[in-house]
Order: sequence, then C-alpha cells, then structure tokens
Amino acid sequence: MLIGAVDSSEVSPRPSGLDELDRVLGGGVVPGSVTLVGGEPGVGKSTLLLQVVAAWPGRALYVSAEESAQQVRLRADRLGAVRDDLWLAAEMSLHRIIAAIDDLSPELVIIDSVQTIADSDIASAPGTVVQVRECAHRLVQEAKRRNIAIVLVGHVTKEGGLAGPRVLEHVVDTVLTFEGDRHHALRMLRATKHRFGPTDELGLFEMSDGGLRGVPDASQLFLADRHAGTPGSVVVPTMEGHRPLLVELQSLVSSSTLAQPRRSAQGLDQGRLSMLLAVLEQRAALSLAKYDVFTSVVGGIKLAEPGVDLAICLAVASALTNRPLPSGLAACGEVGLGGEIRQVSQTSRRLTEAARLGQTTVLCPPSAPNGIPGLKIQRVATLSEALAAAGLRGRG
Repeated sequence: MLIGAVDSSEVSPRPSGLDELDRVLGGGVVPGSVTLVGGEPGVGKSTLLLQVVAAWPGRALYVSAEESAQQVRLRADRLGAVRDDLWLAAEMSLHRIIAAIDDLSPELVIIDSVQTIADSDIASAPGTVVQVRECAHRLVQEAKRRNIAIVLVGHVTKEGGLAGPRVLEHVVDTVLTFEGDRHHALRMLRATKHRFGPTDELGLFEMSDGGLRGVPDASQLFLADRHAGTPGSVVVPTMEGHRPLLVELQSLVSSSTLAQPRRSAQGLDQGRLSMLLAVLEQRAALSLAKYDVFTSVVGGIKLAEPGVDLAICLAVASALTNRPLPSGLAACGEVGLGGEIRQVSQTSRRLTEAARLGQTTVLCPPSAPNGIPGLKIQRVATLSEALAAAGLRGRG
C-alpha cells in the first residue's frame, strides 16, 4: 500500500468530555488506541477514569478487577457518574472481559487494573510478568481489531515508575502519569509517551468532594494565598508544554549546627539547587556554608525546567538577607556556572501571563522581547545585576 493511500481520518481523536484530559491527549481519545495510566495509590486514578466513562458520549464499559461492583457504584453515585449507557463488570478473567466486550460492543473500555486480570490459559498468578505481558498484548490486539479505545490502569513501584515488564509501556500507544501530593488538592496529568500527539502538555485537576474538576486558570490557583512582602518568596513564570503558569517559589535560610548543612528542595531538582547555591557563593559573594537552605514550590507542583534558576537564586538571597523582594516582581531565566543569565524558551508567553496576573516588573535575560502592555521588563545579564535590581546585595 502506498503511504499516500492511508486514510488518516481513522485516527482522529474523539473528545472525552474532560477538557484537561483532551488537552494532554491532543484533542481526545483515538479509536483503536490503548492508553496506560499510572500513578500512586490513592491519587485518584479510578476517580478520573470513572468520570471519563461518565462523560463519554457513547457506550462505555468499566471493568473493575480490584473493587466490587458495589464499591464502584458507591463512587459513581458520589461523582454523579451513573448513566444508562455505562456498563460495569467486576471481573478478573481476561476471557470473560473479552466476552463482555463481544456482548456490549462498547466504544470505550476501562480496565482497572491490568496487574489484577489474568488469562486462565497461562499457569501463573495475576500480576506476574508473563500474565501482564500476555494480557496487555491480547487487549492491544482486541483494540486494533475492533477499533475501540481501551484504557489500562497500571500499578507503580516505590520509585514511582510503572510496575511490570517494560514491554507494557512499549505495546501501548499512550502512557499517562497521574501525579499529586495527597495532602494537596492539585492533581497533574502528563503524557510520557503519545503516538498521536505531543508529550509536553500538562492537565491540571483539583480534587473535591464531588470528584476531580479541571483547573483552566492554574496560575490564579497557585497565587491565591500568597502573602506579598515575605522574605524568600518570589513569583516565577514557568512553562509546562505550551501552557504558561505563574507559581510561587519560597526559600528559608537558617543557621545550621551540622557539619554538613541541609539542602532541601520540594518540587525542585536537588542537584540543581546545590549547583545554584555554589554559583551564589562564587559569583555573588553570598556565604551559605553555615546555613541550612530549604526551597519549596507552593501548591505541590514540580518544576524541572532551567527557567526557574533565577527565581531560586533571588528567593535564597532574599531569605538570607531577610529582605522581601519588591511587590509585583517576577523573575525567569537560566543561570550559568559563570553567573550569567541565559535565555529561556517561550519568554513572551511567560511575560504575557505575568502581566495578566498583575505582576508589574519581570527580571529576565537580555534577549527578552519588548511590547508587553502593563509590564516593565528589566533585563539583567548577570546574577549580581539581578540581585542589585531586586534590592539585594551582591557583587560580580
């Protein structure tokens, strides 16, 4: 077959009914695709997927291999997920699951979870490598043959990775991770593999008594309880995929009695923090050797991009000198080992989001664009210049 003769319309995504999920999937669920969803126990995977099948516009089948039908019904009542075209099967046998698909001909199938179902033709217990691999292969074949979407829930290891053989991730079309601190209401959905679209989008949900609800304006949520004028607090415009977010970053510096002072990074890379503290000492003459340094991203979100470097340095310097940063100040930029401030991706989108949320000044690299209404763009070439511009002491 010539590649030009292939009909690509067959893989057009269908909206799931949840906007944040569709954002991550690039428009919705693709018929004939298999999606693997992983996350820590209790983070809300079953809640999310029960809401997905409740919002699905066609016939759907929810297979619960871990909970009884009564338990799922109680959750569905709480979420308002009971509808006429949603079928439920509390089943662990792969053959009976496929038989239910034969009888109902659903457009969407949720299987919770792939580690608890088993093929009776295989002489091993559910959850073993052989069972997980063979059951996953069979379900992928059924999805392609019937052109239906199947979503599998996967367990995770203590390290946070998906449990089971790596072939499980290779045979599916999409791998989603559902993250969140159970002590916070915020939940984050990311795609680590997606054959039908990008893998750099972020979906945000807030856990409430009525289930998960999308958070279209996350920046407003992150800054809702911020107290301006607190030393060690700074606002940073960051990017998650194509989505700009304004997040508060905090730091606390205190005298240490330990031979090796503590360095704590909540929501940040520990190695990156250590590097930036060394740059502050060598390039800005801020002595931190006798202090414990704690940094945290408010709201439970994790930031891994280098664009938060400058904000980390300003927060630490502000906490060390006990001087609050000017009101309305935000900062973004990568910090090099020489103390130079380097450009970051999609700077204009970051600055536009900062202006929308009421920030008046942004410290940013020299390459930052002009023309953001209502925003003063202050370019800084070095870390010492940034500290001086923020009213903090430092020298080059």
